[in-house]
Amino acid sequence: MITTNQLKNGMALELEDGVLFEIIEFQHVKPGKGPAFVRTKLRNLKNDSIIDRTFRAGEKVKPAHLDHKRAQYLYKDGENYVFMDTDSYEQYQLPPAKVGDHEKYLKENMEIQISFYQGKATIIEIPISVELKVNQTDPGFKGDTATSGTKPATLETGAIVQVPLFVEVGNVIKIDTRTGQYITRV
Repeated sequence: MITTNQLKNGMALELEDGVLFEIIEFQHVKPGKGPAFVRTKLRNLKNDSIIDRTFRAGEKVKPAHLDHKRAQYLYKDGENYVFMDTDSYEQYQLPPAKVGDHEKYLKENMEIQISFYQGKATIIEIPISVELKVNQTDPGFKGDTATSGTKPATLETGAIVQVPLFVEVGNVIKIDTRTGQYITRV
């Protein structure tokens, strides 16, 4: 058992009759009046529904014991995403619901981590930043580098992000996968 002070984004908890929940976000709140509490947004790992739950500060919760395996993204097979365990070469097919928003940044041969609970894949974790090529964006104009404007750019994975005006088609850029924001040109 851990206390609510030890919660982190991405952590899995076992609540309500063994149902697994992943912490999407949490916030410690200390109101001017009354005791402190922790406000969380949790994703049910069985049906992918999202709930809001409030815990008292210091309340004990049960973390889920997950097995973690390194895997490599291979390809999308119709509906499912196919990953390969880098140690055993075993392949896993995960539905889009398990991949979630990470699909925007998945690139073939990318190394990721898959978490398993009782033999079933539950959560995937991708690197914090990825380098992707710009496939389409509006052209920049001379003098655009002096301004702080942005424009939309479509990346090789289909993701659309806001980039500075000096970024051109063919550039490789680094993206923060947690926020979807441009970091730098590579």
